[in-house]
Amino acid sequence: MEDCIFCKIVSGEIPSTKVYEDDQVIVFKDLNPVAPVHDLVVPKKHYKNVMELDDKELLNHIFEVIKTVAKQENVAEDGFRIINNCGDFAGQTVKHIHFHVIGGEDLTKHVGMDHC
Repeated sequence: MEDCIFCKIVSGEIPSTKVYEDDQVIVFKDLNPVAPVHDLVVPKKHYKNVMELDDKELLNHIFEVIKTVAKQENVAEDGFRIINNCGDFAGQTVKHIHFHVIGGEDLTKHVGMDHC
């Protein structure tokens, strides 16, 4: 999609701070982090949200990448959150499926995030 900010990041048109990249996904730092580690795992192929994602192999790959990134960012042992907002009422602001990997501090102290 030509007006999608994540598609522009995937194509290199917009710079990002990459954490990981392979032929299917890119992982980069969130511009407005809510914790010391706040990375976005984004498929390179555009899907609006999880309701459009019908590729089970890609979905499995995304979760393997999440585990890799959690280890790389040193949050795998202490714990981290994986968040996917699907649709306007859930707070999805970028209409390109993505998963937030959030950690690096005790997230149970974040108001409104302790029972997700």
